Amino acid sequence: MPSVRALLVADQESAYIWDHFDKSVFENVDVIISCGDLKASYLSFLTTMVAAPLYYVHGNHDGNYLINPPEGCESLEDEMVEINGIRFIGFGGAKSLSPKPFHFSEQEVNRQIIKRIPQICTYGGFDVLVTHAPAAGLGDGDDQFHQGFGSYRMLLNQFQPTYYIHGHQHLNYSGSKRSQQYGNTTIINAYGYQIVTLEVPVVQRKRLSYIKTRYDWGKNNAARV
Repeated sequence: MPSVRALLVADQESAYIWDHFDKSVFENVDVIISCGDLKASYLSFLTTMVAAPLYYVHGNHDGNYLINPPEGCESLEDEMVEINGIRFIGFGGAKSLSPKPFHFSEQEVNRQIIKRIPQICTYGGFDVLVTHAPAAGLGDGDDQFHQGFGSYRMLLNQFQPTYYIHGHQHLNYSGSKRSQQYGNTTIINAYGYQIVTLEVPVVQRKRLSYIKTRYDWGKNNAARV
């Protein structure tokens, strides 16, 4: 069974890691996944000290990444990656009508996903979805800014990844959950930091039909709205 040992981080820099780094705690970490709203210098520190690759999505407070991106780290928002046989895809930002960087409407997120469908088809789907904001109704908040995206929930429904990892919802916020199950998908709120082992079942993978996948997406989106 393919597996990776992952350090998940989001939303708040850990004083324990930042000020009292203990390399022995992170010896078996294969990859670091950041779900956003963290200092670029913190991410660069993590990938250097843990000695593992770091992949990130942008949080709604990460506009400075456009000028000073985290050194030695890679965004999941452009290309999917496969680590130890596990396929990752990512989307950044939060729901807002503000023109700030990484503030998106539902329609904008839907367009972002449509652009990635060719990649998803080439990889035959994905095992881990990584976002900043959560999916609608799955650990999101009550206020408009912390509501999740319906398009992310559609991704879970259509592709049924083994894991969904997000940030944005601090654990003291209304509606927040550290973890929950949605069908066959384990959802993890990456707030702060935690080390988890991600395991996916062995299945026969094959390239997906773009025409069918795009048609199903449009049909599901029409039904949602």
